[in-house]
Amino acid sequence: MKGECVAQIRFYSEKTGKFYRLVRTKTWPYLEISGIRMHRADIVDPKTDALLKIRALGRIYGTILDSCTGLGYTAILAARNKSVRKVITIEKDENVIFIARKNPYSRDLFENKKIELIVGDAFQEVRKFRDGYFNFIIHDPPRISIAPELYSLEFYRQLHRILRVNGRILHYVGRPGIRQGKRYVKGIIRRLRSAGFSRIRRDESSLSLIIEK
Repeated sequence: MKGECVAQIRFYSEKTGKFYRLVRTKTWPYLEISGIRMHRADIVDPKTDALLKIRALGRIYGTILDSCTGLGYTAILAARNKSVRKVITIEKDENVIFIARKNPYSRDLFENKKIELIVGDAFQEVRKFRDGYFNFIIHDPPRISIAPELYSLEFYRQLHRILRVNGRILHYVGRPGIRQGKRYVKGIIRRLRSAGFSRIRRDESSLSLIIEK
């Protein structure tokens, strides 16, 4: 990325077998794991990306699930909304949490009392919430080759169960290649419909699907 500086943090984890970097940008840093960026950092910077995702959900309020914490940017922005009572966010990689603790732009993730951080696997953790617990869900998973379970029919059924009627989900899907993209997005939409969702639209600004129950 133009204007990109050297990594602020970089290390290899023997436990996960992955290489981690926190890389500066002109606004908020992005996380890179084994060469894969966990944030958009090309056309838009990570801060703008998080803002676009929150904006795409429309007016938010009540209790929100952020299924994949990362550096916590979407959880932090959601929690800053006065109408939001609580944000629950889930992260299974302790190395990512370690980096977030070192990142000044992630400070609210640990200091804002409206945010509850769960260290665990989202695929398992969502089963613990009662039916209709969340008003909104932000689902910004790693790419499907890394975490296929977070794109599965079983997981989408759990999201449908824990989302309130008239609630909304933002599901980041990115912009895959033309050949791959048609099959990839069609597969996601097919599984979402099988899970019970009928109102699904594409939001180009956030490169996401907006799903209503």
